[in-house]
Amino acid sequence: MCLALVAAIAMPLSPFSAAVAAALGNRGPAVADLSVLISGPPIKDANALLRNALPITNKPIKDVQKSLEDITEDLKQPGEKAFGYVERNTRQAARVLNQNKTVVLADVAETKKEEGQQLIDNLNQGLQDFQNIIEQKDRAAVAPKQKELLHIVGDIEEAMVAKFPYEVPEEFANKPLLKGRATVEMKVKVKDNPNIENALLEMVVDGYNAPVTAGNFLDLVERHFYDGMEIQRADGFVVQTGDPEGPSEGFVDPSTGKVRTIPLEIMVDGDSEPIYGATLEELGRYKARTKLPFNAFGTLAMAREEFANDSASSQIFWLLKESELTPSSANILDGRYSVFGYITENPDLLADFKVGDVIESIRVTNGLDNLVNPTYKAGAA
Repeated sequence: MCLALVAAIAMPLSPFSAAVAAALGNRGPAVADLSVLISGPPIKDANALLRNALPITNKPIKDVQKSLEDITEDLKQPGEKAFGYVERNTRQAARVLNQNKTVVLADVAETKKEEGQQLIDNLNQGLQDFQNIIEQKDRAAVAPKQKELLHIVGDIEEAMVAKFPYEVPEEFANKPLLKGRATVEMKVKVKDNPNIENALLEMVVDGYNAPVTAGNFLDLVERHFYDGMEIQRADGFVVQTGDPEGPSEGFVDPSTGKVRTIPLEIMVDGDSEPIYGATLEELGRYKARTKLPFNAFGTLAMAREEFANDSASSQIFWLLKESELTPSSANILDGRYSVFGYITENPDLLADFKVGDVIESIRVTNGLDNLVNPTYKAGAA
Protein backbone atom coordinates (compact mmCIF):
# COMPACT_ATOMS: atom_id res chain seq x y z
CA MET A 1 0.00 0.00 0.00
CA CYS A 2 1.23 3.48 -0.73
CA LEU A 3 2.24 5.89 1.99
CA ALA A 4 -0.83 7.98 1.24
CA LEU A 5 -2.83 5.35 3.11
CA VAL A 6 -1.26 6.55 6.35
CA ALA A 7 -2.69 9.99 5.63
CA ALA A 8 -6.12 8.47 5.07
CA ILE A 9 -6.30 7.06 8.56
CA ALA A 10 -4.38 9.59 10.61
CA MET A 11 -6.65 11.71 12.77
CA PRO A 12 -7.34 15.20 11.35
CA LEU A 13 -5.20 16.74 14.10
CA SER A 14 -2.09 15.47 12.29
CA PRO A 15 -2.34 16.18 8.54
CA PHE A 16 -0.02 14.16 6.34
CA SER A 17 2.48 16.37 4.55
CA ALA A 18 5.04 15.96 1.78
CA ALA A 19 7.77 16.40 4.37
CA VAL A 20 6.36 13.56 6.42
CA ALA A 21 6.15 11.39 3.31
CA ALA A 22 9.78 12.11 2.56
CA ALA A 23 10.80 11.27 6.11
CA LEU A 24 8.87 8.03 6.05
CA GLY A 25 10.30 7.20 2.67
CA ASN A 26 13.83 7.31 4.10
CA ARG A 27 13.21 4.79 6.85
CA GLY A 28 14.26 1.77 4.80
CA PRO A 29 12.23 -1.31 3.95
CA ALA A 30 9.34 -2.44 6.12
CA VAL A 31 10.74 -5.97 6.01
CA ALA A 32 14.41 -6.62 6.69
CA ASP A 33 14.41 -10.18 5.30
CA LEU A 34 12.65 -11.05 2.04
CA SER A 35 12.13 -14.61 3.24
CA VAL A 36 9.06 -13.40 5.07
CA LEU A 37 7.51 -12.49 1.71
CA ILE A 38 7.41 -16.06 0.42
CA SER A 39 5.81 -17.81 3.36
CA GLY A 40 2.53 -18.44 1.56
CA PRO A 41 -0.59 -16.51 0.57
CA PRO A 42 -2.24 -14.39 3.24
CA ILE A 43 -5.45 -15.49 4.93
CA LYS A 44 -8.11 -12.98 3.93
CA ASP A 45 -11.24 -14.45 5.49
CA ALA A 46 -12.24 -12.54 8.63
CA ASN A 47 -13.67 -15.57 10.41
CA ALA A 48 -10.52 -17.60 9.72
CA LEU A 49 -8.37 -14.78 11.06
CA LEU A 50 -10.48 -14.68 14.22
CA ARG A 51 -10.21 -18.44 14.69
CA ASN A 52 -6.44 -18.24 14.31
CA ALA A 53 -6.24 -15.41 16.82
CA LEU A 54 -7.74 -17.39 19.71
CA PRO A 55 -5.29 -18.18 22.54
CA ILE A 56 -5.41 -21.96 22.12
CA THR A 57 -2.89 -24.63 21.08
CA ASN A 58 -4.96 -27.75 20.42
CA LYS A 59 -3.45 -29.23 17.24
CA PRO A 60 -6.23 -31.68 16.27
CA ILE A 61 -8.96 -29.04 16.18
CA LYS A 62 -6.64 -26.74 14.25
CA ASP A 63 -6.01 -29.53 11.73
CA VAL A 64 -9.77 -30.01 11.34
CA GLN A 65 -10.12 -26.26 10.87
CA LYS A 66 -7.45 -26.12 8.17
CA SER A 67 -8.92 -29.03 6.20
CA LEU A 68 -12.32 -27.36 6.17
CA GLU A 69 -10.90 -23.96 5.28
CA ASP A 70 -8.95 -25.47 2.37
CA ILE A 71 -12.28 -26.34 0.76
CA THR A 72 -12.56 -22.69 -0.27
CA GLU A 73 -9.62 -23.19 -2.63
CA ASP A 74 -10.98 -26.58 -3.71
CA LEU A 75 -14.14 -24.94 -4.99
CA LYS A 76 -12.11 -22.85 -7.42
CA GLN A 77 -11.49 -26.00 -9.46
CA PRO A 78 -13.74 -26.33 -12.53
CA GLY A 79 -16.76 -28.63 -12.70
CA GLU A 80 -16.75 -31.97 -10.95
CA LYS A 81 -12.99 -31.86 -10.48
CA ALA A 82 -13.59 -29.81 -7.35
CA PHE A 83 -15.44 -32.64 -5.62
CA GLY A 84 -12.35 -34.84 -5.46
CA TYR A 85 -10.47 -32.17 -3.53
CA VAL A 86 -13.48 -31.34 -1.33
CA GLU A 87 -13.97 -35.01 -0.50
CA ARG A 88 -10.30 -35.43 0.39
CA ASN A 89 -10.36 -32.51 2.83
CA THR A 90 -13.68 -33.55 4.33
CA ARG A 91 -12.46 -37.10 4.93
CA GLN A 92 -9.25 -35.74 6.43
CA ALA A 93 -11.20 -33.52 8.84
CA ALA A 94 -13.46 -36.44 9.85
CA ARG A 95 -10.51 -38.76 10.35
CA VAL A 96 -8.63 -36.30 12.57
CA LEU A 97 -11.74 -35.59 14.64
CA ASN A 98 -12.62 -39.26 15.12
CA GLN A 99 -9.08 -40.14 16.17
CA ASN A 100 -8.75 -37.21 18.58
CA LYS A 101 -12.18 -36.59 20.16
CA THR A 102 -10.76 -37.20 23.64
CA VAL A 103 -7.81 -34.87 23.01
CA VAL A 104 -10.12 -32.14 21.73
CA LEU A 105 -12.54 -32.46 24.65
CA ALA A 106 -9.66 -32.48 27.16
CA ASP A 107 -8.76 -28.90 26.18
CA VAL A 108 -12.32 -27.59 26.58
CA ALA A 109 -12.71 -25.52 29.75
CA GLU A 110 -14.04 -27.50 32.70
CA THR A 111 -17.13 -25.31 32.97
CA LYS A 112 -17.92 -25.95 29.28
CA LYS A 113 -17.36 -29.72 29.02
CA GLU A 114 -21.01 -30.55 28.37
CA GLU A 115 -21.28 -27.83 25.75
CA GLY A 116 -17.99 -28.98 24.22
CA GLN A 117 -19.14 -32.58 23.96
CA GLN A 118 -22.35 -31.50 22.22
CA LEU A 119 -20.38 -29.33 19.78
CA ILE A 120 -18.02 -32.22 18.97
CA ASP A 121 -21.01 -34.49 18.37
CA ASN A 122 -22.58 -31.84 16.13
CA LEU A 123 -19.36 -31.47 14.17
CA ASN A 124 -19.04 -35.23 13.73
CA GLN A 125 -22.61 -35.49 12.44
CA GLY A 126 -22.11 -32.47 10.22
CA LEU A 127 -19.07 -34.05 8.60
CA GLN A 128 -21.11 -37.16 7.85
CA ASP A 129 -23.82 -35.01 6.29
CA PHE A 130 -21.13 -33.24 4.27
CA GLN A 131 -20.09 -36.58 2.81
CA ASN A 132 -23.65 -37.08 1.54
CA ILE A 133 -23.61 -33.67 -0.11
CA ILE A 134 -20.36 -34.55 -1.86
CA GLU A 135 -21.67 -37.93 -3.01
CA GLN A 136 -24.71 -36.20 -4.49
CA LYS A 137 -22.38 -33.66 -6.18
CA ASP A 138 -24.56 -30.83 -4.87
CA ARG A 139 -22.11 -28.01 -5.52
CA ALA A 140 -24.49 -25.29 -4.35
CA ALA A 141 -24.71 -26.90 -0.90
CA VAL A 142 -20.95 -27.21 -0.32
CA ALA A 143 -20.08 -23.65 0.69
CA PRO A 144 -23.03 -23.20 3.10
CA LYS A 145 -22.20 -26.53 4.78
CA GLN A 146 -18.55 -25.60 5.01
CA LYS A 147 -19.49 -22.31 6.68
CA GLU A 148 -21.77 -24.13 9.13
CA LEU A 149 -19.05 -26.62 10.12
CA LEU A 150 -16.40 -23.93 10.51
CA HIS A 151 -18.78 -22.04 12.79
CA ILE A 152 -18.99 -25.14 15.00
CA VAL A 153 -15.19 -25.46 14.94
CA GLY A 154 -14.93 -21.84 16.06
CA ASP A 155 -17.36 -22.49 18.91
CA ILE A 156 -15.29 -25.49 20.04
CA GLU A 157 -12.13 -23.41 19.94
CA GLU A 158 -13.70 -20.59 21.92
CA ALA A 159 -14.88 -23.12 24.50
CA MET A 160 -11.22 -24.02 25.04
CA VAL A 161 -10.47 -20.57 26.47
CA ALA A 162 -11.01 -21.08 30.19
CA LYS A 163 -10.12 -17.55 31.28
CA PHE A 164 -8.54 -14.35 30.03
CA PRO A 165 -4.95 -15.40 29.37
CA TYR A 166 -2.87 -12.54 30.83
CA GLU A 167 -2.90 -9.47 33.07
CA VAL A 168 -3.35 -6.07 31.44
CA PRO A 169 -0.59 -3.67 32.59
CA GLU A 170 -1.49 -1.79 35.75
CA GLU A 171 -1.47 1.62 34.08
CA PHE A 172 -4.33 0.52 31.80
CA ALA A 173 -6.07 -1.93 34.13
CA ASN A 174 -8.75 0.52 35.24
CA LYS A 175 -9.82 1.45 31.73
CA PRO A 176 -12.78 -0.29 30.09
CA LEU A 177 -11.44 -3.69 29.05
CA LEU A 178 -12.96 -6.39 26.88
CA LYS A 179 -11.76 -9.69 28.35
CA GLY A 180 -13.00 -11.94 25.59
CA ARG A 181 -14.98 -11.20 22.47
CA ALA A 182 -18.19 -9.41 21.59
CA THR A 183 -20.40 -9.17 18.52
CA VAL A 184 -21.94 -5.89 17.41
CA GLU A 185 -24.38 -4.91 14.67
CA MET A 186 -24.05 -1.61 12.83
CA LYS A 187 -26.90 -0.12 10.85
CA VAL A 188 -26.01 2.57 8.32
CA LYS A 189 -28.36 4.82 6.36
CA VAL A 190 -26.91 5.01 2.85
CA LYS A 191 -27.95 8.13 0.96
CA ASP A 192 -28.48 8.59 -2.76
CA ASN A 193 -28.12 4.93 -3.64
CA PRO A 194 -31.09 3.25 -5.33
CA ASN A 195 -29.61 -0.21 -4.75
CA ILE A 196 -29.14 0.03 -1.00
CA GLU A 197 -30.66 2.19 1.69
CA ASN A 198 -30.17 0.52 5.05
CA ALA A 199 -26.97 -1.49 5.44
CA LEU A 200 -26.63 -3.93 8.33
CA LEU A 201 -23.14 -5.20 9.14
CA GLU A 202 -21.94 -7.55 11.87
CA MET A 203 -18.55 -7.15 13.54
CA VAL A 204 -16.65 -9.35 15.97
CA VAL A 205 -14.58 -7.30 18.41
CA ASP A 206 -11.57 -9.17 19.82
CA GLY A 207 -10.52 -8.43 23.37
CA TYR A 208 -8.17 -11.40 23.64
CA ASN A 209 -5.66 -9.55 21.47
CA ALA A 210 -6.69 -5.91 22.06
CA PRO A 211 -8.52 -5.66 25.42
CA VAL A 212 -7.95 -1.93 25.94
CA THR A 213 -8.85 -0.92 22.39
CA ALA A 214 -11.87 -3.23 22.18
CA GLY A 215 -13.03 -2.24 25.66
CA ASN A 216 -12.85 1.45 24.82
CA PHE A 217 -14.89 0.89 21.65
CA LEU A 218 -17.55 -1.19 23.37
CA ASP A 219 -17.88 1.38 26.15
CA LEU A 220 -18.45 4.08 23.52
CA VAL A 221 -20.99 1.88 21.74
CA GLU A 222 -22.94 1.49 24.98
CA ARG A 223 -22.86 5.27 25.39
CA HIS A 224 -24.47 5.46 21.90
CA PHE A 225 -21.51 7.66 20.96
CA TYR A 226 -21.58 6.62 17.30
CA ASP A 227 -25.36 6.69 16.85
CA GLY A 228 -26.35 9.43 14.43
CA MET A 229 -22.73 10.12 13.44
CA GLU A 230 -21.84 10.50 9.77
CA ILE A 231 -19.26 8.59 7.80
CA GLN A 232 -16.44 11.13 7.67
CA ARG A 233 -14.01 9.56 5.23
CA ALA A 234 -14.50 7.12 2.36
CA ASP A 235 -11.63 7.35 -0.09
CA GLY A 236 -11.28 3.88 -1.57
CA PHE A 237 -8.73 2.81 1.04
CA VAL A 238 -10.67 3.22 4.27
CA VAL A 239 -14.05 4.16 5.68
CA GLN A 240 -13.63 6.26 8.81
CA THR A 241 -15.81 7.86 11.48
CA GLY A 242 -15.70 8.77 15.17
CA ASP A 243 -14.72 12.46 15.16
CA PRO A 244 -17.40 14.17 17.26
CA GLU A 245 -18.76 17.64 16.58
CA GLY A 246 -16.83 20.48 18.19
CA PRO A 247 -13.14 21.20 18.68
CA SER A 248 -12.28 17.85 20.24
CA GLU A 249 -10.78 15.12 18.07
CA GLY A 250 -12.07 12.35 20.32
CA PHE A 251 -14.42 11.32 23.12
CA VAL A 252 -14.56 13.78 26.00
CA ASP A 253 -15.19 11.87 29.21
CA PRO A 254 -17.89 13.82 31.08
CA SER A 255 -16.43 12.68 34.41
CA THR A 256 -13.11 14.43 33.70
CA GLY A 257 -13.91 16.94 30.98
CA LYS A 258 -10.91 15.66 29.04
CA VAL A 259 -10.43 13.56 25.94
CA ARG A 260 -10.10 9.89 26.85
CA THR A 261 -7.17 8.33 25.04
CA ILE A 262 -5.90 4.78 24.80
CA PRO A 263 -2.46 3.39 23.95
CA LEU A 264 -1.31 1.78 20.76
CA GLU A 265 -1.92 -1.93 21.37
CA ILE A 266 -0.35 -4.62 19.18
CA MET A 267 -0.43 -8.38 19.79
CA VAL A 268 2.36 -10.25 18.04
CA ASP A 269 1.97 -13.88 17.06
CA GLY A 270 3.97 -15.89 19.57
CA ASP A 271 3.87 -13.26 22.32
CA SER A 272 1.85 -13.90 25.47
CA GLU A 273 0.48 -10.35 25.80
CA PRO A 274 0.18 -7.18 23.68
CA ILE A 275 2.85 -4.55 23.18
CA TYR A 276 1.82 -1.06 24.29
CA GLY A 277 2.93 2.37 23.18
CA ALA A 278 5.36 1.46 20.37
CA THR A 279 5.10 0.38 16.76
CA LEU A 280 6.80 -2.84 15.70
CA GLU A 281 9.07 -0.81 13.48
CA GLU A 282 10.20 1.32 16.41
CA LEU A 283 11.01 -1.89 18.26
CA GLY A 284 12.96 -3.28 15.32
CA ARG A 285 10.61 -6.26 15.02
CA TYR A 286 10.40 -6.14 11.25
CA LYS A 287 9.50 -9.79 10.74
CA ALA A 288 6.98 -10.03 13.60
CA ARG A 289 3.47 -11.01 12.56
CA THR A 290 0.45 -9.50 14.25
CA LYS A 291 -2.31 -11.77 15.57
CA LEU A 292 -4.91 -9.47 13.99
CA PRO A 293 -3.44 -8.46 10.62
CA PHE A 294 -4.74 -6.02 8.03
CA ASN A 295 -5.53 -8.88 5.65
CA ALA A 296 -9.32 -8.82 5.39
CA PHE A 297 -11.65 -6.41 3.67
CA GLY A 298 -13.40 -4.79 6.63
CA THR A 299 -10.52 -4.96 9.13
CA LEU A 300 -11.51 -2.72 12.07
CA ALA A 301 -8.84 -0.51 13.65
CA MET A 302 -8.23 2.72 15.58
CA ALA A 303 -7.09 5.95 13.97
CA ARG A 304 -4.57 8.10 15.83
CA GLU A 305 -2.25 11.06 15.37
CA GLU A 306 0.61 10.11 13.09
CA PHE A 307 3.40 10.98 15.55
CA ALA A 308 1.63 10.20 18.82
CA ASN A 309 1.29 6.46 19.35
CA ASP A 310 -1.00 6.73 22.36
CA SER A 311 -3.41 9.34 21.00
CA ALA A 312 -6.31 7.11 19.83
CA SER A 313 -9.67 7.96 21.34
CA SER A 314 -12.85 7.36 19.33
CA GLN A 315 -11.98 7.54 15.64
CA ILE A 316 -12.23 4.13 13.97
CA PHE A 317 -11.69 2.94 10.41
CA TRP A 318 -12.34 -0.09 8.24
CA LEU A 319 -9.90 -1.20 5.58
CA LEU A 320 -11.29 -1.40 2.05
CA LYS A 321 -8.53 -3.59 0.66
CA GLU A 322 -7.60 -7.25 0.93
CA SER A 323 -3.99 -8.34 1.20
CA GLU A 324 -3.60 -10.26 -2.06
CA LEU A 325 0.18 -10.51 -2.18
CA THR A 326 1.55 -8.86 0.93
CA PRO A 327 1.77 -11.07 4.03
CA SER A 328 1.34 -9.80 7.55
CA SER A 329 4.19 -7.55 8.75
CA ALA A 330 5.19 -6.58 5.21
CA ASN A 331 2.84 -3.64 4.75
CA ILE A 332 2.74 -0.16 6.22
CA LEU A 333 -0.26 -0.81 8.49
CA ASP A 334 0.50 -3.98 10.47
CA GLY A 335 2.20 -3.08 13.72
CA ARG A 336 1.42 0.62 13.29
CA TYR A 337 -2.29 0.78 14.11
CA SER A 338 -4.34 -1.16 16.65
CA VAL A 339 -6.61 -3.73 15.00
CA PHE A 340 -9.41 -4.94 17.27
CA GLY A 341 -11.87 -6.79 15.06
CA TYR A 342 -13.33 -7.60 11.67
CA ILE A 343 -16.61 -7.26 9.84
CA THR A 344 -17.88 -10.84 9.57
CA GLU A 345 -21.23 -10.31 7.84
CA ASN A 346 -21.82 -8.11 4.78
CA PRO A 347 -18.36 -6.49 4.60
CA ASP A 348 -18.89 -5.75 0.89
CA LEU A 349 -21.44 -3.09 1.85
CA LEU A 350 -18.54 -0.93 3.04
CA ALA A 351 -17.71 -0.19 -0.58
CA ASP A 352 -21.07 1.58 -0.94
CA PHE A 353 -20.47 3.95 1.98
CA LYS A 354 -19.66 7.58 1.29
CA VAL A 355 -19.09 10.72 3.29
CA GLY A 356 -22.38 11.88 4.79
CA ASP A 357 -23.99 8.47 5.17
CA VAL A 358 -25.28 8.11 8.72
CA ILE A 359 -24.63 5.43 11.32
CA GLU A 360 -28.12 4.94 12.67
CA SER A 361 -26.98 2.63 15.45
CA ILE A 362 -24.31 0.26 16.72
CA ARG A 363 -25.56 -2.37 19.16
CA VAL A 364 -23.85 -5.13 21.12
CA THR A 365 -25.64 -8.40 20.40
CA ASN A 366 -23.36 -10.79 22.28
CA GLY A 367 -20.46 -10.65 24.74
CA LEU A 368 -21.25 -7.48 26.68
CA ASP A 369 -20.67 -9.44 29.88
CA ASN A 370 -16.98 -9.63 28.87
CA LEU A 371 -16.65 -5.85 29.30
CA VAL A 372 -15.09 -4.92 32.64
CA ASN A 373 -14.64 -1.44 34.17
CA PRO A 374 -17.41 0.05 31.99
CA THR A 375 -17.98 3.78 32.39
CA TYR A 376 -21.19 4.06 30.36
CA LYS A 377 -23.34 2.98 33.32
CA ALA A 378 -22.24 5.99 35.34
CA GLY A 379 -22.05 8.53 32.54
CA ALA A 380 -24.04 7.41 29.52
CA ALA A 381 -24.85 10.22 27.17
